[in-house]
Amino acid sequence: MAKKQALAGVFTNGLLRENPVLRLVLGTCPTLAVTTSALNGLGMGAAATLVLVCSNLAISLLRRFIPDKVRIPAFITIIAGFVTIVQMLCKAFVPAVNDSLGIFLPLIVVNCIILARAEMFASKNPVLPSVLDGLGMGVGFTATLLLMGSIRELIGMGTIFGVTVTAGLFPPMLIMILPPGGFFVFGVLVALSNKLAVKMGKDPVTSLGCEGCPSAAFCRKAQQNECDFGKGGNRT
Repeated sequence: MAKKQALAGVFTNGLLRENPVLRLVLGTCPTLAVTTSALNGLGMGAAATLVLVCSNLAISLLRRFIPDKVRIPAFITIIAGFVTIVQMLCKAFVPAVNDSLGIFLPLIVVNCIILARAEMFASKNPVLPSVLDGLGMGVGFTATLLLMGSIRELIGMGTIFGVTVTAGLFPPMLIMILPPGGFFVFGVLVALSNKLAVKMGKDPVTSLGCEGCPSAAFCRKAQQNECDFGKGGNRT
């Protein structure tokens, strides 16, 4: 019973407590770039989730055989292999989504969420918890992208998944599908997430410095106190 609860906690951790976008503030570049519509958000989230689950599975299986000194190149190679498979599947079965996501689909290889979970969890834990961690983080990422994409599409174009919803209610605000709209919706969701976290007795998202960066363990600048992560540096 305790083991089942622990596994359930691993899965639900990425949904809210450590939501990769709203709580850890990772992967903000694709989050802001592709959420111009609900379909784009769902497509990007699904692709990232598949890569997360598969890469966590592979890295957990191989964690005892990967030398510590080359673990990061090994992780990236494994992740790149699964991203290539996902991209080929998208081109074959959902070419419209592939065209909409553009360069951000292959850039999943360097998405901080994927590499962070490989380094912080999959490389240190058995297969089942690693798969559940990847699935939980992926679902949390997908839900956030879908929510942002739906809000921006609804207000910016008056549609949801291309279906007209607000016809005659109010004119579309095109700024919502432009970069300023993405930053505005992202900021509002992070603020709401912070308020919810405080009510649940958790700390809000703050500037943490190098100790809060998932790459600190293998970052030369972090080791030399030269990193600007806590001074407005980019986490993505």
